Amino acid sequence: MSTQDSLTLFNPVLISGERAAAPIHDVSLTIGVAAGSIAFAPLLHVASPILAISVETLIACAIAVVTPAYAPAIAIFILFFQNLFVSILSPYIVDPSQLEFIKGYNFLSCSVMWLTTLALYGLRWRNYPVEVHRLMAWGMFALGMVGVYFLIGFGQDPVAASVYLRNIVLPLFLFQLSLLTAATYEVRVTPFFVVIAVILLLCGYIEFAFRDFWLDITNGQAFWRFEEIKATNSGVWEKEMRATGNVFVDLKDRFSFSFLNTPLLEGLGLSNILRIFGPNMSPISFGYGIAFFGLFLFSVGRPLLALAALPLVVFCSVKGALILTLFVCIAWLSTRILGAVATLILGMLALALYAILGIYTGLQIEDYHVLGFMGGWNGFLQRPFGRGLGVGGNLSEGYASIDWSAAQQAGAVDGAVESAVGVLLYQMGIAALIPLGFYLAMALKAWRLYASSGLLTHGFAAFGVMVVLVNGIFQEEALFAPPALGLLMCLTGLAIGNAIRASRIEAAAN
Repeated sequence: MSTQDSLTLFNPVLISGERAAAPIHDVSLTIGVAAGSIAFAPLLHVASPILAISVETLIACAIAVVTPAYAPAIAIFILFFQNLFVSILSPYIVDPSQLEFIKGYNFLSCSVMWLTTLALYGLRWRNYPVEVHRLMAWGMFALGMVGVYFLIGFGQDPVAASVYLRNIVLPLFLFQLSLLTAATYEVRVTPFFVVIAVILLLCGYIEFAFRDFWLDITNGQAFWRFEEIKATNSGVWEKEMRATGNVFVDLKDRFSFSFLNTPLLEGLGLSNILRIFGPNMSPISFGYGIAFFGLFLFSVGRPLLALAALPLVVFCSVKGALILTLFVCIAWLSTRILGAVATLILGMLALALYAILGIYTGLQIEDYHVLGFMGGWNGFLQRPFGRGLGVGGNLSEGYASIDWSAAQQAGAVDGAVESAVGVLLYQMGIAALIPLGFYLAMALKAWRLYASSGLLTHGFAAFGVMVVLVNGIFQEEALFAPPALGLLMCLTGLAIGNAIRASRIEAAAN
């Protein structure tokens, strides 16, 4: 069985009652559809927000109905490249609040594609196997529980609750969209993902080597000016300058970080680096995205392109992305040497040890991520049934006023910040185990596919989700940034959906 196109293993056979996928096989045409779906959203919004919302909704519906087999790939493109278009058109944007609203169109597009696909599934549910119904039911249960806590939090902080709702449900949306699509159609994601990876690599290396040129062609100065206004108005910059003594002179000062942003490496003489933000304008999201595509490229037999991605993962200076890359590669190698079962057991033990040592070391060095997790843990012990989405976290009103010196003395933040798991425990209490448990269950299902098929892509989906869940203890972005957990859940849904479809084809042939 070839790994060249590990998610395209069989000829297209439709489930009874489904329409055929639209005949779009040219990758460039598919990218054109994806780019066109969100390229002009900023201008449409400036003209009329109602017009922009209506147009984006209609386009997303059309994609899910007319070209359903390409919906997951288009969703991934939108998540990566929307902010590039926003940045290019940022001179037309008036203020930071308008910018934040426009940046939400990628979620709107993905949500509408998911909702349309879900509606079609509901209309034809009798044509799907029991396994699909079971997975969808568990997923909807997790979404329903998140919705309950959203309603609780909405009455306290509507904006923060809405943003956290978006962050939490998007990986579930992507999983269900990919599951239903791959269970119905032949999904050719490999050619599309390779092209996206090449574009991301080019963007990353251009930004790294020609920073001023990159800022000029993307109107980066205008885009980041809005972030400066937000940081100034909230008092974050003044507080940081008083605490560290660092004064931002120009835009590049904002991009300068110590390597991997940890005091553990201070004695090694590693100087500050200019982090790469990529076309999605976020170093952590871009780091996870490059790590994802590097591993995916290797899994489908393109090792040279995969190696080209590795320096960018380092230059992004994102610990979680590097750990993801290292852990998955070791898991692949271990499976070849020790077998799938032994690797799973050792991998779970290694992740548990990583979590324990990370928390212990973080408390010793007073790392703010670990202090944020401990705040979430303490809040969970105080109120085991949670407080509602948006109460606590980096988006809460009290984040800018956190006294980190006091938190370091106490060994925990008063609240929950900088840790996705800590924030979920603080906001949802014991109910946080429902979405987290769902992600782990899907990772184990992907591992079972890996154990039987030996395909590296299946192993990547399984072990990738596992390590990112643990990274969520030490980063908010690990679970809440779409290129982290969202991408992996999309890949997991494609793998599981394709396996279900393949089993139905085999059963029909016998």
